Amino acid sequence: MKQTWRWFGPDDPVTLAHVRQAGATGIVTALHHLNDGRAWPDEEVARRKGEIEAAGLTWSVVESIIVHEDIKTRTGRYRELIDNYKASIRAVAKAGVQTVCYNFMAITDWTRTDLDYVMPHGGTALRFDVVEFCAYDVFILKRPGAEADHPADRIERAQAWLKTASESDLARLERNLIEWVPAREFVYDRQSLNRMLDVYGELATDGFRANLFEFLGEITPVAEEAGVRMAIHPDDPPFPLFGLPRVVCSASDARALLAAVDRPANGLTLCTGSYGANPANDLVAMAKEFAPRIHFAHLRNVTKECDGSFHEAEHLEGDTDMVRVVHALLGEEKRRSGEGRADWEIPMRPDHGHAILDDIGKKTNPGYSGIGRLKGLAELRGVMRTIEALGY
Repeated sequence: MKQTWRWFGPDDPVTLAHVRQAGATGIVTALHHLNDGRAWPDEEVARRKGEIEAAGLTWSVVESIIVHEDIKTRTGRYRELIDNYKASIRAVAKAGVQTVCYNFMAITDWTRTDLDYVMPHGGTALRFDVVEFCAYDVFILKRPGAEADHPADRIERAQAWLKTASESDLARLERNLIEWVPAREFVYDRQSLNRMLDVYGELATDGFRANLFEFLGEITPVAEEAGVRMAIHPDDPPFPLFGLPRVVCSASDARALLAAVDRPANGLTLCTGSYGANPANDLVAMAKEFAPRIHFAHLRNVTKECDGSFHEAEHLEGDTDMVRVVHALLGEEKRRSGEGRADWEIPMRPDHGHAILDDIGKKTNPGYSGIGRLKGLAELRGVMRTIEALGY
């Protein structure tokens, strides 16, 4: 697989020189400074490509061209914004980038309650605690109807947690849930979040899924014509937050999405962590079933906890059999190569590494420390080399 690395642009504490030292050859990035729904200008795309190539690397995947909330709700300026999206697809295609990873999560991006969960080895990981989230949703945000979305025992535990939580605990929780959003130029406060929740109003799961399929029906032919593969990222966490609909959480969701627009350019990002946090998902089976339409892979692992909480595990630990997932993806690459396809190689990146060693206490993007991801990439590279060497 093509070994790639998420890079957040010139302000990323992990530099392109560091990426080369980690052994990755491809970069996964976006024009984060323009990621507000506007069309990406050709010259800005070319400038970013030039920065990457000057460091001896290749821009392999765009992650992400943001899907504006108006598109998701099909309100406001959605028609103009879809046209902008098509223009951005054409711009990155012109620059030679053939894979676009994106998500269709309502309001939120990936969400965690704790960005510095202390692990037994002394480093830190990302964690989602369902009790703390319940405390925020029901008792701090006081979202109307929130009580109905949480089991009674969880609400009781949330009340108990609140009694012991400090002001800094509460500030940390709110910051992590709504004020800090990865790769976004804007953040929410309680008032703006509630206004956005009102925009979604009565848009239930079926309606939201229909909006996604309408969007795909419009952009997939454009991507196909431009030679671009669209790879949707699953919802993270793979269950509803703040009463919002979730439509990319499971194998059945992926199946429906691929059938709705049954064209090769409409594909998946196999995120083993996001899908892996859903107990209903068998990641090895999904890697095999959806192999022809997997255009990108986020390889990370999670450990699920008994109450629905989860935390990021070591890349080869956790609940997903990463070795068998990698084996399935390498098998798909072999199949594509046998067909003589130029796009036989699946880009992958290590995702959400622990903060360890010298990265502890440094300024980093949460989940994207240098050393933790380097360790994950080295482990995954070892798995790939072993599978290839033994001819499995």
